[in-house]
Amino acid sequence: QVQLVESGGGSVQAGGSLRLSCTASGNSYSKSCMGWFRQAPGKEREGVAAILRPGGNPHYADSVKGRFTISLDNAKNTVYLQMNSLKPEDTAMYYCALRSNGYCGVAVGMDYWGKGTLVTISS
Repeated sequence: QVQLVESGGGSVQAGGSLRLSCTASGNSYSKSCMGWFRQAPGKEREGVAAILRPGGNPHYADSVKGRFTISLDNAKNTVYLQMNSLKPEDTAMYYCALRSNGYCGVAVGMDYWGKGTLVTISS
């Protein structure tokens, strides 16, 4: 089993920045995909960014390319999502997720999920 705990959500104005963190504990895998997903009210969940652990090229949804950056701290079993130039349409519950093999991307199925952290962007 893997436990994922997110932090860093909050409320900011459009154009602002937030950094989300997600720390994994429990079973470790030599390769795993860690990603961020989001779900806005009334909308389907969508993949935002993903990256292969311990190291790999990041993947991004088109809607966040150039604004969001996903990164890893392998020593801390933590994945970050730096979100810049935030827009009201970025408002959503953001979830951290992990897939326990080397297949990685924003559209792949995940095995473990965190409880989410809320991001609210005001105009």
